[in-house]
Amino acid sequence: MNTLSFPAIPETVVALDFETSDMRADSACALGMVRIEGGTVTNTLCELIRPPRPRVMFTEIHGITWEMVKNRPTFAELWPDFAAFLRGADYLVAHNAGFDRRILRGCCFATGIKAPAQPFLCTLVGSRRGFRLRHNRLNDVCEYLGIPLEHHKADSDALACAGIYLHLRRAGLTPEQMRLR
Repeated sequence: MNTLSFPAIPETVVALDFETSDMRADSACALGMVRIEGGTVTNTLCELIRPPRPRVMFTEIHGITWEMVKNRPTFAELWPDFAAFLRGADYLVAHNAGFDRRILRGCCFATGIKAPAQPFLCTLVGSRRGFRLRHNRLNDVCEYLGIPLEHHKADSDALACAGIYLHLRRAGLTPEQMRLR
């Protein structure tokens, strides 16, 4: 009998995706997170965030307007929920993780919160190693893997990143091979 065997995925990981209102690192206006435990998605969280400045420059990209976020809680107000979601994770993972790490650290710094200590893994790095596609943008990798995506929607992007991560791990890539330096 011929059976497929996948490597165990013992780590707990939180895939995340930020949308921003401007070019500054503290400008998060949405955060989507997906928790993966033992290779299974166990929880999701998505919040709109009131950014620190009353403008949203990238509405044409993500569809978020100032009207949608002006009465939402700030990053600092939402932090207890975010921190609880991240608690116990071995890694944080994002597609083009340098961007999301910069935003997380920028929001934490601007609000006097200690940034999470977990290392970041990058599914863009992993995709370049594991799939050898011509383009490794989130939408390209999702199309290749058949993962549904509403691009630039924080919840959809985070869920897609989680799916890519699981594909890469099942293909044999280790967290170290996706680690963001």
